[in-house]
Amino acid sequence: MRVRPVPGLNVSVDADGRLDVAAPARHVRCGPVGTAMWLALCQHDGDVAAAARMLASLWETEPANARADLDIWVEEMRDAGLVRSEPRSP
Repeated sequence: MRVRPVPGLNVSVDADGRLDVAAPARHVRCGPVGTAMWLALCQHDGDVAAAARMLASLWETEPANARADLDIWVEEMRDAGLVRSEPRSP
């Protein structure tokens, strides 16, 4: 699965590592963990599995745990209307 920002999204990171993601009717502020998840997804072109593997390596945790945390965060961002899922290309 790939995750993409919805059109018209404004994204910024402040000096304290908080990610601000805003669409016309929604706004979410994330702490450093959410910011790391966003950046990992960006670095891996929205590929959730690849982003989770990178985060697991950085955080020295089991890949399954990083993937579960990332899946929960992506679902919250999807529910907020800030990202959408796309099927993987063949």
